[in-house]
Amino acid sequence: MDSRNPDSADAPAGLANPGQPCSVSIIVPTYKEVESLPLLLGRLDELRTRLRLDCEVLIMDDDSRDGTTELIASKALPWVRLVVRTADRGLSPAVVDGLKLAQKEYLVVMDADLSHPPERIPDMIQALQNGNEFVIGSRYVPGASTGEDWGVLRWINSKVATLMARPFTRVADPMSGFFAFRRSLMDRAVFLNPIGYKIGLELLVKCGVTRAAEVPIHFAQRQKGESKLTFKEQLRYIQHLRRLLLFRYPRWSSILQFLVVGASGVIVNLLALTVFVSLKVPMKAAVALAIALSMLSNFALNRRFTFSYARSGGILRQLVGFIGACSVGAVLNYAITLFIATKWPGLPPQLAALAGIVAGTGVNFVVCRWIVFKAAAGTPPAASGA
Repeated sequence: MDSRNPDSADAPAGLANPGQPCSVSIIVPTYKEVESLPLLLGRLDELRTRLRLDCEVLIMDDDSRDGTTELIASKALPWVRLVVRTADRGLSPAVVDGLKLAQKEYLVVMDADLSHPPERIPDMIQALQNGNEFVIGSRYVPGASTGEDWGVLRWINSKVATLMARPFTRVADPMSGFFAFRRSLMDRAVFLNPIGYKIGLELLVKCGVTRAAEVPIHFAQRQKGESKLTFKEQLRYIQHLRRLLLFRYPRWSSILQFLVVGASGVIVNLLALTVFVSLKVPMKAAVALAIALSMLSNFALNRRFTFSYARSGGILRQLVGFIGACSVGAVLNYAITLFIATKWPGLPPQLAALAGIVAGTGVNFVVCRWIVFKAAAGTPPAASGA
């Protein structure tokens, strides 16, 4: 990992019309970043003065109570606005709120910890002026670099997260929190419900971006404060990817989740049967109890994940419907398996059983999707907050 810094103050302005003021809103989500803010605002002030930027900076603070309010008040900079958020706190919601408040033509999102170089903002704006819809300050394109103290484990974590985002975009650094776009792009945003810290990926997908560019940056280790990247945030990222899968591929992602839950039910069934047998429960009762437990497990997981949009529905009605759907699928599975085995006796019985399982599972999914876990009117499954 290269420690060279290509983002010095002598970097070219990068604006298509450097002689004309450029209208830019810079959204900076913060939580306990009071030590970093003076340095960040100093570099932004130098940039806006040198390039004559028509600039506003929105500090979206999640009620840090660390002196941020007093700091911004003491500086009294007319181009800096502090918004203290006390509800729906979190990095991504803070950014979304900031984007809604922004008034300028170009919107830039960046961190307060100085890991994102403000000096690259003009190059990002120029890339937008050249016809791109979305521009990323990237760590993974030619000319980019990261600090020497950026550990190997964090680099691996970033690369794995990037690979997990491949179903949605081919940009090299979709995990970047440093990006820019025109305010008009927000008009195309559909059901923004980000979770965690990867709001850039959310915008790429939900705004239907087809022309994205990446500007190389030097990604520096934060100079002040502590990193917000925790194991909990990594789990939230996986939850975020699931939401995006439901949005981008609603039908196939639901089927995949249904199949995964079904496979987990097989495991529950086998484990339960093993436990009951070891406890000397009579075989017929053990088999029935194991099946019942697996059905309850499948119902709970499908209600929580596959058909999460229907969680507000009556649970008892849905449980009865789910058991009924499973019974219909089981009968169809049995009938098709016997039909194929009888019609083509030369076929291996496993193939006949597989065909029956596929048919039964398909019927179960259709019945569950459209009858058992039917969405309330006006509630799109892709907008689920699960």
